[in-house]
Amino acid sequence: MTEQQKIMVADPDESSAQLTIFYLTQALYETRMISDAGRISTECLHFQPDLVLLEVLFPNTEKFQACKELRTQSEVPVILLSSSCDVSDRVCGLDLGADDYLTKPYDARELLARIRAVLRRYHPPAPAPTQETETGESVRYPDLLGSLTNYSVIYQGQMVDLPPKELELLYFLASSPNQVFSREQLLDRLWGFDYMGDTRTVDVHIKRLREKFKANKYWAIKTVWGVGYKFEVK
Repeated sequence: MTEQQKIMVADPDESSAQLTIFYLTQALYETRMISDAGRISTECLHFQPDLVLLEVLFPNTEKFQACKELRTQSEVPVILLSSSCDVSDRVCGLDLGADDYLTKPYDARELLARIRAVLRRYHPPAPAPTQETETGESVRYPDLLGSLTNYSVIYQGQMVDLPPKELELLYFLASSPNQVFSREQLLDRLWGFDYMGDTRTVDVHIKRLREKFKANKYWAIKTVWGVGYKFEVK
């Protein structure tokens, strides 16, 4: 029997949160509601949710503060909830590491579809294997083994924790070595044709990958000025 997936709803508007909880319970998710921004990280640690639905604004806090604090302590998938449909808010939230952004009021079917889409992309990293194997969707280079089958990356023999979108970006580039992709192509392929943000999102994710994978003598994520990015095999 499949283990019941857990979703935490962090929203100061309890009536809105209760309605969301109703939708999630009907869809057979285990749920927990949090209305206090100060308890989000602690409850995440105890509840161990598979996904967090997070309101962007809590009383007496700056916009996105709860998201920023959660991202410093956890890589749990996050869908931001907001009454604002401003594109700059969407871009800011996604650049902070959120996996999706949903505007209130939302249809229950869209909410559940977005949850399923994010959960499909995310699986907790598997324990580092005693022997590297290539099965399913995987790429292998010197010092690097990446797998979409179990959403894991091993770099220089060590497991590296990556948010789902960073892992997908690394895998996509490494699957086509030395091929140049524009920012628009990467957005369309990895974020979807209906993504409302701008190409700066790609730049942010590339920067984070470079910080985690320092200069390697065999390969590198290279910028092709005026065009985009490529996974260059040396």
